[in-house]
Amino acid sequence: MPRSPTDPPVAEWSTLWKDMQPTLAKIRRSMITARTTPIKVMRVSQLDSDILDSELFSILKEQLWSALSLFKPTFKERFEPELLAVLNLVLFKFSVYDSNATYGAQLQNLKYRNEWKHRGPLESIAKDSPLTQTQKILYGVLTVGGQYAWTRSNRYITEQGWGELDESDIRNKVYRVLQAGEKYWKAFSLLNFLVFLWSGRFRTLIDRILGMRMVYAQKSLNRQVSFEFLNRQMVWHAFTEFLLFLVPLINVEKLKLRLMRTLLPKAYLVSAKGYDQLPENQCAVCHDNASSSDSGPIGQVRDYTVHNPYKADCGHVYCYYCIQSKLAIFGDEWSCLRCGERVSTATKVINKVELEEDNTIEESNHDVKKE
Repeated sequence: MPRSPTDPPVAEWSTLWKDMQPTLAKIRRSMITARTTPIKVMRVSQLDSDILDSELFSILKEQLWSALSLFKPTFKERFEPELLAVLNLVLFKFSVYDSNATYGAQLQNLKYRNEWKHRGPLESIAKDSPLTQTQKILYGVLTVGGQYAWTRSNRYITEQGWGELDESDIRNKVYRVLQAGEKYWKAFSLLNFLVFLWSGRFRTLIDRILGMRMVYAQKSLNRQVSFEFLNRQMVWHAFTEFLLFLVPLINVEKLKLRLMRTLLPKAYLVSAKGYDQLPENQCAVCHDNASSSDSGPIGQVRDYTVHNPYKADCGHVYCYYCIQSKLAIFGDEWSCLRCGERVSTATKVINKVELEEDNTIEESNHDVKKE
């Protein structure tokens, strides 16, 4: 339609814009149903953030218990749920409530976003929607308040013994309902974790309920992984495993004895403890064991006389148990405590004195019969 001279001039782009509206509307409708590339967040980063949060909470809890060590022990036992709830509330306020991310998530370059605003083609857009005030408050109520309420109620129910009451009692029914609720919560948490391992979204059940998903805080920042510490840990772990396998195969006492014999003269080894001056009826091993152990009860008199005598290669006599235990531990490396010679075998000592006395008695009896 031709324009009249009195009509204001119309820009050319305005006409073109009107002509393009049907095409743009068609493109918008197609974008609603279009499939976009889903955003992928490393599962290990999300799990590491949870571990870091747990470690931080453990450190702060230890510091809190140290500060309360001067108080009565009953104070800590009585108000432990309240103290832990306050500590959790402080961490929640300065992390999720203020910055949309826990401290562990910040170390892993992660943050929470409102996933309800990123459905469909809006999942991979550049700008993330922050958490709403309602999501933050509900997250604090469920994590901090829920954990405190559960701990305090369990403690009260256990102290009152609701589980031991009659089944018709309302308190016993409440106890059973709470136990069943705990089982179902753990089952659903396990199911949610399996789904998380498959999809990489919503690490915990509370995150899934509230629509709080962890995404990268800075998408252009790559994950910096240093394998130096990991390699060092693996090397030391393998070395420790090797030592645990090797040490039982090595006779440390025997090796130490061999080194002492190599480095120290024989005369010093013998005269150092003075066992070469003991009487023949005294066991040097019994003396050595007594000197290396406690002195025993006051007033107790120890007996170091040789019992069940056995003679070593060098000719010195020891108790059977003493010399056999040394040979079993040290083998042929054990040295006699009296002379320093190596001992490899031991033979039983036959008491010839008793035999001679028996022969003398028999001869005297024979003389009496003759008379």
